[in-house]
Amino acid sequence: MAIRFAPARKPECHALARTLTMPRLNPAANDSGTIARDRLLRMALCHFAEHGLAAAAQARANAARAADRGDREDYHTWLAICRLLDRRMATAMRDGRRVL
Repeated sequence: MAIRFAPARKPECHALARTLTMPRLNPAANDSGTIARDRLLRMALCHFAEHGLAAAAQARANAARAADRGDREDYHTWLAICRLLDRRMATAMRDGRRVL
């Protein structure tokens, strides 16, 4: 005669309990919540498509040119694009230019 072993189950692991409960969903990884961030991400991706691996350095150069012109808004836009592409480069740029 064969002996069969059925281990005890936790109540929450029962098939009926798994069917009746809603799974806890994680928030979407790309859910930024703001339209401005989506616009900035799109700009960064287009800039990357145009310049490839040199895109972060080019964004840093664009930010430096905007800072030299005194264009505060353009400087912050290019610095944000640089930050999306290379966070360390953008931090070094920001720390080196405390004017804007």
